[in-house]
Amino acid sequence: MARTKYIFNPTTQTYEPLKRSTPQRFFRGFLFLTGSMAIAVLIFVFSFTFFDSPKEKIMERELAQYKLQFKIMNDRLDKMQSMLNELANKDDNIYRVIFEAEPIPKSIRQAGFGGANRYAKLEGYENSALLKQTAKKLDKIASQIYVQSKSFDDVYKLARKKEKMLKSIPAIQPVKIKDLKRISSYFGYRIDPIYKVRKFHSGIDFSSNLGAPVFATGDGVVIRIRHSNRGYGNTIEIDHGYGYKTFYAHLSKILVKRGQKVKRGSTIGLIGNTGKSTAPHLHYEILKNNRKINPIYYFFNDLSPAQFDEMLMLSKIPNQSLD
Repeated sequence: MARTKYIFNPTTQTYEPLKRSTPQRFFRGFLFLTGSMAIAVLIFVFSFTFFDSPKEKIMERELAQYKLQFKIMNDRLDKMQSMLNELANKDDNIYRVIFEAEPIPKSIRQAGFGGANRYAKLEGYENSALLKQTAKKLDKIASQIYVQSKSFDDVYKLARKKEKMLKSIPAIQPVKIKDLKRISSYFGYRIDPIYKVRKFHSGIDFSSNLGAPVFATGDGVVIRIRHSNRGYGNTIEIDHGYGYKTFYAHLSKILVKRGQKVKRGSTIGLIGNTGKSTAPHLHYEILKNNRKINPIYYFFNDLSPAQFDEMLMLSKIPNQSLD
């Protein structure tokens, strides 16, 4: 039961019950409702501002778990990247070296991926940076795995061709030891026998008797023959494949034809004294990828370790070439 309110009437000097009109009662009710709603809104705003709802707490726990899983995933991706780098290093410096293959350039191994805004769909989120970083790592590793896979395919093919490659690489002396008087000049700077000036000698001179046989040092195809009384005289050039070529000069006689296939150890010509030569000898060169290299490192089928060491020592002594 509602309590009755009284007011003091100065005229009658008595307390009389308070009577309100209908508009007054309506206005008071409106104020009450408005105030209650305002307080309710304030309580709602305060609660959701400073306190998390049960649903928000669940979502925050899930988000923290996602972040943890992403961190674990990124750590695993970093380990995978390290393993890939180690594989690439072995591939370039061991496997490809064994099979005389060029290493894969870093520009190819680190190849990027197309698309100016490849990760646009990952933008606009609170954790966009983390998502994009993980996606980029995945794409980079996938690209490097593809390159490494193709490289191993190449190495596998090279391994299957190993026997043919080993037969093709120059690996013997072009002159028999019993026919060899001496190695008169080595690879490097030597004194020219005609002009008496210091010049670069791009091969090795094998001094021998006139008419001694000259042998192909590896399987290959004769790609060039030249008959001349000047310069290197009568010459033969053989392409062995795998980037190797050999050059034989000052021959007295040529026993092969251009385009002919030859085997290691087959006789291709005879020792001579043609061209700019001061004594019967064979001038012998090896080219790798069209660059002249020291033939002394390609006699391993004919020399013992002690003989090879002695030859290395002699090759460093300045002397005069025969051409």
